[in-house]
Amino acid sequence: MWLRFLETKAEWGTLPIRLVLATIFIAHGSQKLFGLFGGHGLLGTAQFFQTQLGFTPGILWATLAACGEFFGGLMILFGLATRLGAFLISVVMVVAIVSVHLKNGLFLPGGMEFALVNLGAALALTVLGGGEFSVDEMIAGKD
Repeated sequence: MWLRFLETKAEWGTLPIRLVLATIFIAHGSQKLFGLFGGHGLLGTAQFFQTQLGFTPGILWATLAACGEFFGGLMILFGLATRLGAFLISVVMVVAIVSVHLKNGLFLPGGMEFALVNLGAALALTVLGGGEFSVDEMIAGKD
């Protein structure tokens, strides 16, 4: 059953999607978890989630979002359980679109266009898997 979950076609098209999406979400997760790249760290993110978004307890939701972004990004980068990592990021993006960006529309500052593109890329990887040069491909074998 697990090998079927890891199966992927040996395609190159997923590689640039994986590399770009992984870079974005490892960085975003690092902001939330560790305060890197100008982020507020887990406690600052938790405070934002609780006071600005109404997600209580803030620490729980911040941890879930930060880990989904950071570890999902790592999974995508290496192509290890790519579908799971991409699904985690998809969930985070849907929540971000609905709770933060939707009210600003598509193109206005703070709008949903960036989150929507990330969602589309993550959904593509959820369907396609890791593709060429992924750990998934090495484990499941080439087709």
